[in-house]
Amino acid sequence: MRLLIQECLQGKVVIDGKTVGEIGRGEVVLVGFTTGDDEKIIDRMIDKLLKLRIFADENGKTNLSLADIDGKLLLVSQFTLYADLSSGNRPSFVKALPGSQSEPLFGLFAKKMDERMPGKIEKGVFGADMKVHLINDGPFTVLLDSKELWG
Repeated sequence: MRLLIQECLQGKVVIDGKTVGEIGRGEVVLVGFTTGDDEKIIDRMIDKLLKLRIFADENGKTNLSLADIDGKLLLVSQFTLYADLSSGNRPSFVKALPGSQSEPLFGLFAKKMDERMPGKIEKGVFGADMKVHLINDGPFTVLLDSKELWG
């Protein structure tokens, strides 16, 4: 599982001209799944995500978490986080979990996030042609990869 976390001042997802999810200050999180991802990995990634201290304190140090700033999350499914560019110029997505398997995992991830942060979660629509608008703060972007964190 990979999470690309972007600190934002504002984020929204638009589908066919209609806004389906929108937040102010917080994080836009792109979410991708691969073989072996399951509920246990989702739980660990949620714990790590919620404990990240990536927001600046009064001294400009990254000491504050999402909860500390009363921030929100915008979750967007993103299979391209598993693009393989090791050969040729066209990305391969064989490492990305197929939609039929990743859609329920994305749903579970969003549900568990909402349980942990009620009323603070917005999301895109799985598999839709989404236009993601983002005012990245900093910019500050980090990648969490479950395989790099826990093997």
